[in-house]
Amino acid sequence: MPKSLVWLLLVVLLSFFSFKSLLKPGYFPMHDDMQAMRVLQLDKCLKDGQFPCRWVPDMGYGYGYPQFIYYSPLPYYAMEAFHLLGMSFLDSVKSGFALSFVLSGLTMFLLGRSLWGNLGGLTSAVFYIYAPYRASDAFSRGAVGEFWAMVFLPLIFWSVLEFVKTEKKKYIVFLALSYGGLLVTHNITSLAFTPFLVLWSVFLLYLYKKWKLVLKLVAGVIWGIGFASFFLLPVIFEKQFAHTETMIMGYFNYLAHFVSLKQLFWSGHWGFGSSELGPNDDLSFSIGILHWLFALIAVVLAFIKERKEKIFKAASFLFLAGLAAVFMTHQRSVFLWNKLPFLEYFQFPWRFLTIVTFCFSSLAGALIYFAKSQGNKKILAFFLIILVIFFNSFYFHPREWYDLSDKEKFSGELWQKQLTISIFDYLPIFAKMPPDSEAPEVPLVVQGQADILDYQKGSNWQKGRIKVLSETSKIEIPSYYFPGFKVWVNGTETEIDYNNDLGLININLSKGENEVMLKLTKTLPRKAGDILSLFSFCVLILFIFYEKTFFKRKS
Repeated sequence: MPKSLVWLLLVVLLSFFSFKSLLKPGYFPMHDDMQAMRVLQLDKCLKDGQFPCRWVPDMGYGYGYPQFIYYSPLPYYAMEAFHLLGMSFLDSVKSGFALSFVLSGLTMFLLGRSLWGNLGGLTSAVFYIYAPYRASDAFSRGAVGEFWAMVFLPLIFWSVLEFVKTEKKKYIVFLALSYGGLLVTHNITSLAFTPFLVLWSVFLLYLYKKWKLVLKLVAGVIWGIGFASFFLLPVIFEKQFAHTETMIMGYFNYLAHFVSLKQLFWSGHWGFGSSELGPNDDLSFSIGILHWLFALIAVVLAFIKERKEKIFKAASFLFLAGLAAVFMTHQRSVFLWNKLPFLEYFQFPWRFLTIVTFCFSSLAGALIYFAKSQGNKKILAFFLIILVIFFNSFYFHPREWYDLSDKEKFSGELWQKQLTISIFDYLPIFAKMPPDSEAPEVPLVVQGQADILDYQKGSNWQKGRIKVLSETSKIEIPSYYFPGFKVWVNGTETEIDYNNDLGLININLSKGENEVMLKLTKTLPRKAGDILSLFSFCVLILFIFYEKTFFKRKS
C-alpha cells in the first residue's frame, strides 16, 4: 500500500468518533430542520429533468419557490448521491454530515502536510475535525452549507501554496475546482474567506519572490467563479425578486449576535439552544481551549526556533489571520460591520469561527514540526491527537434521538411544518404576504365557469386540459409568479397576470377546451450562468486531455 494512502486512511479512522453517533437508525433535531426536505426537493427536480435544480415544487406551502436560485446547492447534490445509491432521505443527510467530517480532515491533512510534514498534517487534520464549532454546526445548528464549506478552506490554501512552491499547472486546476466548490456550497463563508485567500496569495508570492505567478492565480480564481456561474449569476442579478430582506431583520440582525471573549476562550458551556442577545446564549461559541492554546504555543515556538525561516512566517500568517477572524466575532468590530453593508447578510458575526477554526487547527500541526527527533515527533503527535479526541469527542452527539422514518418525516404535521417553515426566506417579491393554506392540486376558477378535465404538476412545470363553459374564464394556477415563468394555451404563449396578494399566476381562457402549459424558463442570468459553467468544465476536460497527451509525447 502506498505510504501516502496510509496517512489518508489514518485520517479516516481517527475521524470515526466525530460521526459515530450518526450510525444508527432514526434522526435528530437541529435548528435548521429542513435538510431532508431540501434533498427530497432536489430529488424531485433531478428525476423530473430539471438540472440544475432551481425551482422546488412543494415548499412555499405547495406553491413552490426558487430555493436553489438563492440557496447554495452543492451539499444537497452530495446527499442526493447517497439517496440515489439506495439510502433514505434521513440517512442521506446523516451520511452527508459524516462525509464532510472525513473530507475536511483529508483536505486539512493535505495543507498540514505541505506545511509541517505528515505527522504535522495528521495532527492538524484531527484538530480540525474535533473543533467544538464543527460539533455545534453539525449537531446543534444543522448548518449543512457552512459545515461543508469547511471542506474547501484547506484545499484552497493548499492549492495556492503548492502552486507557488512548484509552479505546476495542476494546482491551478485544484484552486479553480476548490474555490468554485466553496462558492456553490456556502455563499456567506465564501464572502468571509475570500479576503483571507487574497492575503494568503499575496503573502506567498512575497515569501517566495514569485510575483510572476500572480496572473495565473487570478486566472485560477476566475476559473473557479466560472465553475460556479450557474449559481452566482442568478443569485446576484435576481436577488431583488425574493423577500431576502427578512433574512437581515429582527432576530437576524447582526448587532444581536456578537460574542464575548469569555465565550470564545474560556467558557466550557455546551448547549443546543439558540444565539441570543448578550453573553447568555444556550449555544457554544468556544474556539476550543486546546485549539487556541496550542496555536499560541506553536507561533511562540516558531518565533524562538525559526524566526528567519519561511515556516515562522507561515505560522505567523495563520495565527494573525485567526486573530483577525476572532476580532470579527467581537463587539469591538462593530464599526466594520456598520461600514460594510454586505456584512449584514452574514447575520451572525460568530460565523467567522469557521475561519478561526481553520487557522488555529492548522497551527496545531506546527508543534510537531518543531520537535527535534522523529521519535519525539511521533510521541508528541500521538499525545496531541489522543488529547483532542478525548476532551472534545463528547461534543459530537445530538441532544436527543428520534425513531423516525422518511414516511413519518414527510407526512402529517411534520410535512405541513416542512411546507411552511421559513416561508419568507425566498418567497417571490410579487407575493405581498405568505399563503394561509396549502396550494390546491388543480387551478382555481376565479371568474366565469370552467371544468378542470385533467391536471399534472412537475418540479417547475404544470399542465392540463381546462374546459371553459362561459365565454371567458379567469383561471388561477397554483404557482407563484417568478421571472422566467411562461404559460402557453393551445401552443401559443399567453399573457400572465400576477397582480394579487399572493402573487399567483392568473390567465384568461376562451370558451372551449384549452391545453394549458406552465413552465419556468431560463432568464438571461440563468442562461449565461449555465453557459459559463459548461464552458469552464469544457476547459477542464481540454486541459486534462492536453496534459495527458503532452506527457505521453514527452515520455
